Amino acid sequence: MNFLIYNAIFLLNRVTVGSVQHVLPILFAIIFCIYIIRYAKFQLSKNQQVLVFNFLGFFISGIVLAFHLYSISLGTYHFKTDLPLYLCSLIALLIPVFSYYRKFWMYEILLFWIIAGTTQGVITPDILEGFPSFDYFRYWTVHLGLLTIIFYATFVLNMRPKFKSVFKSFFALQVYVGIMMIINYVLRANYFYLNEKPKSASILDFFGEWPFYIIAVQLLVIPCFLIVYLPFYLTERNLRMSK
Repeated sequence: MNFLIYNAIFLLNRVTVGSVQHVLPILFAIIFCIYIIRYAKFQLSKNQQVLVFNFLGFFISGIVLAFHLYSISLGTYHFKTDLPLYLCSLIALLIPVFSYYRKFWMYEILLFWIIAGTTQGVITPDILEGFPSFDYFRYWTVHLGLLTIIFYATFVLNMRPKFKSVFKSFFALQVYVGIMMIINYVLRANYFYLNEKPKSASILDFFGEWPFYIIAVQLLVIPCFLIVYLPFYLTERNLRMSK
C-alpha cells in the first residue's frame, strides 16, 4: 500500500498543477529565499554578500550544465528539443556572468524576463518526469533559483529598475526571439514555443493556436513588464513623498 501511495504521489510521468510535486518545491523556495535574503542583508558583509550571490549563480548554471552532460551521456540528447535555448535554461546557463559582474544593464533585462517569464513556468510547470528524476530537480532549481537570484540582487545588492528598463528588456527579448526563429528554422525545432505550444497546460492555451498566441503574447509583454515595474514605481514615489 505504501509503495502504491508513493507512486501515486511522486512517480508521475508529468508534474501536474497543484500536485505535491508542484507545491512543495515552491514552498521550500519561498522559505529559502526569505531566509537567505534576510541573513545576507543583516548578517553578512558586502564582500560576503557578493560571494553568496556568485555561489547562487554558479550553482544554478552548474546544475544546468550537469543535466545536459548527463543527457548526452545517456545517448538520448536531441538538438531539436534538448539544447538549453529555452529562455529560462539559457538565462540559467549564463547567470554567472551577471552574478560575477553585476552590471546594471544585465539586471534591467533579467528582472523582467525572470519575474514575468519564470513565474509562468512555476505556475504551470512543463516537466516530463516527476520526482526524483534529474529533470525534476533541474527544472525547479532553474526556475525557483532564478527568482531567488533576482530578488537577492534587488533586496540585498539594492539594484532597482528604471522606467526605461521596461523597454530595454522588451527590445532585448525581441533580439532573443529573432535568434530563436533562425535557430528553429535551421534545426526545424520549436525553441521558445515559437512554432507550437507546449504539451502541458500553460497560459498560451488562452490565446488560441499558432500564430495567434505569439501575437497575443507580444502584445502583452510590455503590460506585463509594467506590472512588474509597478511596485518599484510606487515604492520610489512613496519615498519621495515622505521626504
